[in-house]
Amino acid sequence: MDLASGIFGRLVRARDRAYANGRLGVAHLPRPVVSIGNLRVGGSGKTPTVIALGQALQQQGLRLDVLSRGYRRASSKLAIAETGDEDVTQVGDEPKLIAARLGAPVLVHPDRFRAGLEGERRFQPQLHLLDDGFQHRQLYRNFDLVLVAPGDLEDRLLPAGRLRELPRALARAHAVLWVGDEASFAAAQPQLAALTQAKLLRGEKRAQPLDEIPSRPVAFCGLARPESFWETLAELGVVPVARQTFRDHHHYSLRDLARLRARAQAAGADGFITTAKDAVNLPTPLPHLRVVEIAMHIPAIQELTAIIREACGL
Repeated sequence: MDLASGIFGRLVRARDRAYANGRLGVAHLPRPVVSIGNLRVGGSGKTPTVIALGQALQQQGLRLDVLSRGYRRASSKLAIAETGDEDVTQVGDEPKLIAARLGAPVLVHPDRFRAGLEGERRFQPQLHLLDDGFQHRQLYRNFDLVLVAPGDLEDRLLPAGRLRELPRALARAHAVLWVGDEASFAAAQPQLAALTQAKLLRGEKRAQPLDEIPSRPVAFCGLARPESFWETLAELGVVPVARQTFRDHHHYSLRDLARLRARAQAAGADGFITTAKDAVNLPTPLPHLRVVEIAMHIPAIQELTAIIREACGL
């Protein structure tokens, strides 16, 4: 471990001790909180998991809201996404996407306790889903669901690696969702079982089929791991004539769109293809744009909701 990662690790351990011995306080919301988080920075499927879990709980008749920090917003003030039609610069791309898919309010603020209180005042939810909440320990949660992807168990702490916490932090989890195929899950189970007593489950990110596959698209995305999008396109049989990456949570400008159109013209492209998260960040639609939707498939979703409801007294 290099010097910077060693320093980061000591800071993480000091923070853990402060929460363990009560020197750092934890706020309790009146209604139960279910956190969906992970160990690393960047995408591992948290947003599709929030949507999948939220839909499963809604189908069981539960009323919920979502608490989110919201990244790369124009303001740090409390914002609420309810329909997915809100200004993305005010609410953030993932909250806007979650609100559109769930039809549930997403309250966005760095202080998730404050957001939760406002949610209870305005919407009377039976429970809160805390998006990207595993490291947000200042808010008490009744249930911690932690996503783990292949490579996480061998990765290093920031900045040498991508981990915000080492895998031993899984001891705090109530359930671990392995995001991968059955073979990798079977191989990882002994190591996971040595790290945590949490329920071990498997999930798989699945790209939704496209109505029409463009033959010569320009592919673009603003993701922490753009290679995951390129892999998804290959699985769908899409062969881009050009690729363009932007930084994570990028809010596209009209100049960005003009550059993409120019690149498409130069490459002889017949359209564009991007992710759902990027699509909500576009100021205006691009011509012949295809949007790839990613869903989280959790075979044991009913078992997961049952243990969540038991932990939350619902």
